[in-house]
Amino acid sequence: MLDVKEHGRRRAPVPEFEAPAADLPSRRDALAAERTRAVPTGGISQLVGSGLRSGIGQKAGMVLAATGLALAVTLPSTGMTLASVDAPAPTAPAVVSAAADVPVTFAAPAVASALNADGQLQETLKVEAANVAPQASKGTLSAPLKELNTSSPFGARLNPLTGELGEIHTGQDFAVACSTSVFAAAGGTVTFAGWHPYGGGNRVVIDHGNGLSTSYNHLSSISVAVGTQLERGDLVALSGTTGASTGCHLHFEVMVNDETVDPTGWL
Repeated sequence: MLDVKEHGRRRAPVPEFEAPAADLPSRRDALAAERTRAVPTGGISQLVGSGLRSGIGQKAGMVLAATGLALAVTLPSTGMTLASVDAPAPTAPAVVSAAADVPVTFAAPAVASALNADGQLQETLKVEAANVAPQASKGTLSAPLKELNTSSPFGARLNPLTGELGEIHTGQDFAVACSTSVFAAAGGTVTFAGWHPYGGGNRVVIDHGNGLSTSYNHLSSISVAVGTQLERGDLVALSGTTGASTGCHLHFEVMVNDETVDPTGWL
């Protein structure tokens, strides 16, 4: 249908430009071309060709002719496409074979962790024990018994022997039968093994380094000597009721710079 203009001329309507989608490279092809620095097939030439076929080139020619300008477009003819880019040939998977009588296992090898219990304690004790934050010290010591049943906590209490108030209990008491195995809470060096003159009975003290030590009291027998190097979990002694004690139990202490602190902050 023809449109009628003011001066009586009739002009056919110019069709709207709509590039044929089938001729344009896809977004995936364009991204692949960017990665390989190659021009995708049907790239610039197809865009120009589609523009000419759709009538946009005709409009551009009319404008250039009216202004007296000439435009020459030269496209390099490289013939490069995505298919022409050299790609490394796929390598064949390695084949591992063994004789029929050779046992084959797929078990993962054991890998030592730098964050095991003693490693964690050593990392914590890179600073003085007195400067260790509570959240850092928690869990760095292992239990000195297989089972921990608290019978008397650290801090102020009624003295079980005299009945007096206000006694400061310097450790944590764990109820346990006599002659039960007592273990080192961490690796270290034995600095005391013998009779404690201040009520601890048979007593062992282990120095863990940088101001931290532990003590084990009221023991029935001692299995280590001064200077013994212990690892975490090694047997130290057997529990008992020697010294100022009312029954079989383990009195366990944690000391920071020779001052007793609440053991639960380290267990």
